[in-house]
Amino acid sequence: MSMIAASASIHPLAVVDDGAVIGENVKIGPFCRVGSRVKLGDGSELISHVSVTGLTTIGRNAKIFPCAVIGGDPQSVHHAGEETTLTIGDNCTMREGVTMNTGTAEGGGKTVVGNNNLFLANSHVAHDCILGDHIILSNNVMLAGHVKVEDRVILGGGSAVHQFTRIGRQAFIGGLSAVSYDVIPYGMLNGNPGILGGLNVVGMTRAGIERSVIHQVRRAFKQIFEGEGSARVNAEAIRAEYLDCPQVIEILDFIAAESDRALSSPHRGKN
Repeated sequence: MSMIAASASIHPLAVVDDGAVIGENVKIGPFCRVGSRVKLGDGSELISHVSVTGLTTIGRNAKIFPCAVIGGDPQSVHHAGEETTLTIGDNCTMREGVTMNTGTAEGGGKTVVGNNNLFLANSHVAHDCILGDHIILSNNVMLAGHVKVEDRVILGGGSAVHQFTRIGRQAFIGGLSAVSYDVIPYGMLNGNPGILGGLNVVGMTRAGIERSVIHQVRRAFKQIFEGEGSARVNAEAIRAEYLDCPQVIEILDFIAAESDRALSSPHRGKN
């Protein structure tokens, strides 16, 4: 039997399978389908023609627009029907045609989306992706499997991200860009292949980062990518110089971390 809060509003032309958990003040519009293992948080709204399926949990105040499919099976040839999950945080908006898949057994079994995220029309979050908070995926953005996107990243329309790629906090990805390699925090990447063109200074300023700090990050960027050694060697060489600048240390830690992908740079798209 479904657990449906008394304050929930479900249109008579919607289908809610037995076993679904529907929170307080949830609105489910006509021609929506909610699967038996779905949990919808308080205050969420499915406008119409929305499918939420699989072992999917959606937090409070989600708003999902027509033709979105949330919690579908992973699009992976290795998926053999294992029980995997999709978890979405609070205050997320999914516009028309958005798709999000559950994880795969080999990838850890879970796709995780944080809070306060905006997914514009026809954007896609594939299996085993891990997304932070305050992220914007513009129209037709495609995240392949196992992608990690940190807080406050913006991806421009039509951009595509290769599997296993990491995108650091507050990076900006230009429209139609091909993201084949990791993008450092605060980086700005454009083109196909994607080239790291500099720093997301506008985003840093809007986030309240002081101009003096932005100048330090700019100087570190040049030392990392214009030095004689590789980016990773250069990054480690300057660490002691920036111990009092958390933003630079964040970039250096990102570069030093293990990854399945190379590092985007201003040179040939990787370093």
